[in-house]
Amino acid sequence: QVQLVGSVGVLVHAGRSLRLSCPASLISVSINSRGWHRLAPGKQRELVAAISSGGRINYVGSVKGRFTISRDDANNTVFLQITSLKPEDTAVYYCAADRNFRAVLAGTAGSWGQGTQVTVSS
Repeated sequence: QVQLVGSVGVLVHAGRSLRLSCPASLISVSINSRGWHRLAPGKQRELVAAISSGGRINYVGSVKGRFTISRDDANNTVFLQITSLKPEDTAVYYCAADRNFRAVLAGTAGSWGQGTQVTVSS
């Protein structure tokens, strides 16, 4: 099973930018699809962005234009760049990996990071 390592929690001001990273522990992770989900207070966990092993990218509609997912397969790491942060972006962000892109999209990926708390102050 792929082990994903999340970042420590961060506190940022609205309007600022942030980049989350999630390295994986196994060399073969380059064949996996990767993604980010988030869990906000009082809400269900939702997909934020996903990228397949072949480079196909999906974003949830509410973050398009502000969130950018990318991957560095040489270092087994996936990134989530967030610009123009809003208080409603406050959530725990989880990275995910699976051979099946649909599993990443659906939130049923086989491997998950422990989550990174992102708090955006107004």
